[in-house]
Amino acid sequence: MTARTHALLARSCALLLAGGLLVTLSPTPAAAVPDYTTAESGNPFVDGWYADPDTAYYGGRYWVFPTTSKAYAEQTYLDAFSSPDLIHWTKHPKVLSTADVSWAEYAVWAPAPVERNGKYYLYFAANDIQNDAQLGGIGVAVSDRPEGPYKDALGKPLVSRFHNGAQPIDQDVFIDDDGQAYMYYGGWHHANVVKLNPDMTSLGTFPDGTTYKEITPENYTEGSFMFKRNGRYYFMWSEGGWTGPDYSVSYAMSESPTGPFRKIDKVLAQDPAVARGSGHNSVVNVPGTDIWYIVYHRRPLGETDGNHRQLAYDRLHFNADGTIRRVEMRVRDNFADGNALGWKPYGGTWSAADGRYRAGHSLGGKALLDTDFADLTYDADVTPQGPGGDAGVTFRVTRPAVGTDSYSGYYAGIGTDGKVVLGRADGRWTPLASRSLPIAPGSTHRLRVTAVGTSIKVYVDDLTTPKISVTDATYTSGATGVRVFGTAASFDNVAVWPAR
Repeated sequence: MTARTHALLARSCALLLAGGLLVTLSPTPAAAVPDYTTAESGNPFVDGWYADPDTAYYGGRYWVFPTTSKAYAEQTYLDAFSSPDLIHWTKHPKVLSTADVSWAEYAVWAPAPVERNGKYYLYFAANDIQNDAQLGGIGVAVSDRPEGPYKDALGKPLVSRFHNGAQPIDQDVFIDDDGQAYMYYGGWHHANVVKLNPDMTSLGTFPDGTTYKEITPENYTEGSFMFKRNGRYYFMWSEGGWTGPDYSVSYAMSESPTGPFRKIDKVLAQDPAVARGSGHNSVVNVPGTDIWYIVYHRRPLGETDGNHRQLAYDRLHFNADGTIRRVEMRVRDNFADGNALGWKPYGGTWSAADGRYRAGHSLGGKALLDTDFADLTYDADVTPQGPGGDAGVTFRVTRPAVGTDSYSGYYAGIGTDGKVVLGRADGRWTPLASRSLPIAPGSTHRLRVTAVGTSIKVYVDDLTTPKISVTDATYTSGATGVRVFGTAASFDNVAVWPAR
């Protein structure tokens, strides 16, 4: 039973339709509701190169089924990930592989999960067929468990031909409140919808006797996705080229599951400060709430390989009229997941443990996120261990390397000698300002930096009055990170966002 197949019926109790039966779920305990602005423990939220994530909610756990983002010939299996809270993720390797599908050889793409009648179905595309003479298309596998193993249900593709110009790829399955299941799919700039019969392995027909109904909206490329909220149907798709910076997500709304679907807006696109090529999404709802997340793939700024894609999620917000606000990619990490995915160390020793990012004693060890912020606000909880030395944040960093001052950028640090320091580095250290403060070794302090144009301000604990305020025009944009000098330290609750 997937979260996206159901509309919100009540906050105190979610009534979900599965296999034509009404199932009552207990309310989600308030303390357990994942109510985040983004992946609070950091994006990417799982390790590895993955793309095209689809989502499900099975038995109190959130599930993500992605494409394995490798060369086509190596895309021969699918992994899955599950979580009770959208923070701690368990990997389920190779839930389906070509060894379990006689007709699939490679390019196993875009798994779409759904549960019905106690069975778990996984729809997938394989072989990237280019014409009707080739073997491949959209298949369906089935299992008795969410984690598989899944086995081919038909011994052949469910959709094996081009209809209405749509390449048979990028399928999504949606079960409406009346129990009717639909599959939305298509590449090559054409999208179709088909009915699935109750057996979930055969296609039905529409009232006019047709099987394949074209629903292509403006600028459709691929990556169909459907969900329902408050009685309205939301159809989402990806635009642009999957390896390019223009890859993005748009949506339409309709009163019917079969459209018409007219583009309303682009809701997710690249953010040059955070990630590129953001697209091929799904949406997950926290049962019993009106909390929604968009789950998608994106490419780190520093990666040029088209297959180097990672999984991320951010909050999805709706306006009063039901339209969707444009998604803002947030940069946060509270390290509650026990890892430091997305952080790249340059010198020193680093580990994530006990909900913190810990640095051993070093003379200038740093760890950076692959970001490129110009005007920013940057918050972090900093705990220098001492005695001596300082620890803090780096920003507008370029050309990082191992070495005490081996980077170009700024650093604001808290020292156990009772000083807050701000300076810039470019192979050597240039102090800009300092301020004496009572700081005890082992004490945690909230450090904030705002950098807007040439104005740089540093706050400690009191986030209304800066302890340091300078003007410096040397560096204009670059990566954000954390750093230690002459001390060990720990960091927590990192958040970076554009200064408005």
